[in-house]
Amino acid sequence: MARRQWNAKGVWYKSQKEHWLGWLSEYDGPGFYNRQNAKRSAQFVYNHINCAPMVLWLGEASGISKTKVFKAKRAALSAGSALSSQCAAIRKVIPWRMIEAILAEDEERPEE
Repeated sequence: MARRQWNAKGVWYKSQKEHWLGWLSEYDGPGFYNRQNAKRSAQFVYNHINCAPMVLWLGEASGISKTKVFKAKRAALSAGSALSSQCAAIRKVIPWRMIEAILAEDEERPEE
C-alpha cells in the first residue's frame, strides 16, 4: 500500500475540533455550502461529512478505540483520492450507530 497523507494547505482551521465547531456553527442555516434544509439529525450530519480527517477525529473524540480508528484510517487511505470514498471507508469501520452507542453510554455514567 502506498503511503498517503492528507494535506492541510489552504484550510482555515488549525485542528479538526476547530473545523467541526466551525462547520456546525453554520449548520442551522445555509452556511458555506448553501444548505437547503438545516433541520437534520446527528446521524444525517455524520453520514454527509466529506472530510476524512474530520470523520476520523469525530470517532476518536467520541471514544472509539484507537485500534478501530487506526483501522478506519488505513481503510480511508486505501480508498483512493476521492474524499467521498475515503469517508465511506471510514464509516464502514466506524458507523454512526457505534458512535451513538458510545455517547449514550457516556450519558448514563454518573458524574464523578
